[in-house]
Amino acid sequence: MRVLAAAMLAMALAAPAAAETIFIASDSTAQTYKAERYPQTGWGQMLPCALDPDVRVENRAMGGRSTRTFIGEGRWDRLMADLKPGDTVLIQFGHNDASRNKPERFVEAATGYRDNLLRFVWQVRGAGGIPVLITPVARRSFDESGRAKADFPSYSAVVREVATATDTRLIDLEALSRAWIDRVGKTGSAPYFLHYPKGKYAAFKDGIADDTHFSEVGARGVADLVAQGLRNLDLPVSSKVHPGRPELTRATPLGSVACR
Repeated sequence: MRVLAAAMLAMALAAPAAAETIFIASDSTAQTYKAERYPQTGWGQMLPCALDPDVRVENRAMGGRSTRTFIGEGRWDRLMADLKPGDTVLIQFGHNDASRNKPERFVEAATGYRDNLLRFVWQVRGAGGIPVLITPVARRSFDESGRAKADFPSYSAVVREVATATDTRLIDLEALSRAWIDRVGKTGSAPYFLHYPKGKYAAFKDGIADDTHFSEVGARGVADLVAQGLRNLDLPVSSKVHPGRPELTRATPLGSVACR
């Protein structure tokens, strides 16, 4: 019996540890895109470039989704069904919640949006996971002084308030991304977003001027900002997050969404 117990213990010690998983619940700014949509890239698509190989990213972000539709379509329930104790869940919404012109998406910041964030936090914790709230990433939008501005300030304020009230980890991506845009200014930040002339890319054959969604270089940069936030949160996974890697801080596109 002792021999069997010793053998089982040895096997357990020799078995590789289960991969840590980071789930992403978000919208088009974080989404993983198919190759035919290149150069459009979401920050969640590039986040694995900042992680050790034994950390897996489950990117459940989907374009056009608010907290309301992410729940209503069953996406949140499916994420929760796959969540394991110890997993991390990054939660970033706001762009679509603020869409008053699209009532199927719209949620008031101080009421429904707040309630949905609270649901996310408590359910992740109840399942043994670690929720991380993220304020909405900045658009390429500037105030009269020429500084990057927050287009969703009431939603960001609610994220911060919920994080404080529930003692939930927070990445203030709005603040981080505004500072990132300010460092290069209005002209210098255009390559971070989808600004291409007609005929340059098959995905945008008629050209595009989009100050919300990211190019390859922009998505790499935002993923690096998220990685900085994760590294600083002192989570179990934080030691396996490495911001500042060249594959995320490059100033010119690689031409693909590969890490290097």
